[in-house]
Amino acid sequence: MPRQLAEYVDYASRAVGQNRESPQIAGGNSSGERVIRGGRIGEVRAIQGFFSYFNRDTSNIRNVDAWGGGGLMDIGCYPINTSRFIFGEEPRRVLALIDRDPEMRIDRLASAILDFPSGQSSFTCATQLVPYQRMQFFGTTGRIEIEIPFNAPPDQPCRIFLDDGSDLSGAGIQTESLPVCDQYTIQGDTFSKAVRGEGDVPVPVADAILNMAVIDALFRSAESGRWEIP
Repeated sequence: MPRQLAEYVDYASRAVGQNRESPQIAGGNSSGERVIRGGRIGEVRAIQGFFSYFNRDTSNIRNVDAWGGGGLMDIGCYPINTSRFIFGEEPRRVLALIDRDPEMRIDRLASAILDFPSGQSSFTCATQLVPYQRMQFFGTTGRIEIEIPFNAPPDQPCRIFLDDGSDLSGAGIQTESLPVCDQYTIQGDTFSKAVRGEGDVPVPVADAILNMAVIDALFRSAESGRWEIP
């Protein structure tokens, strides 16, 4: 399906002036990307992520397999997109292990490895575990950890931890607090400007298609037990 959609994307992308090179929208991820691009942790070689919540409501769309329910489609897409964004390239192959709910048949626990030309990314996403989310980026000279990378709270600052690796107990960690913001308002305002021709959409439709290709490959890998190519 992602490949079939690609032919329809070009016109829509030009219509709103989308630009693949524009930075992503997300408070923590945007600031983390700025630190990474600044070279403060050296060359990024590994990325790790975790995203989970607990929801067993059978009427919730997240738990209806026929409607695209399950963890990979709902929240696994975020560490995938973040990894692609930070590495600035597409994974060459992917591997996944998936556990499905015996009644609802949605993927309730999934772990994945993405093999990029510049490094590796691994993550776990779950819909029936304690709520938690983190992204970590490991470079040759340092590490960045984003405390709440995907659902920035509207009433408290987000925090980024920069670790130079000088002390395994964490004495070398510097904490950066980001101003409180409503990331969804920022997203809406940015898209509105693009529609009016006053700016670019940070994430084009083509990017979503590439992200979906990775998700499809992960589902295939869980079935085949082998590496799969997006």
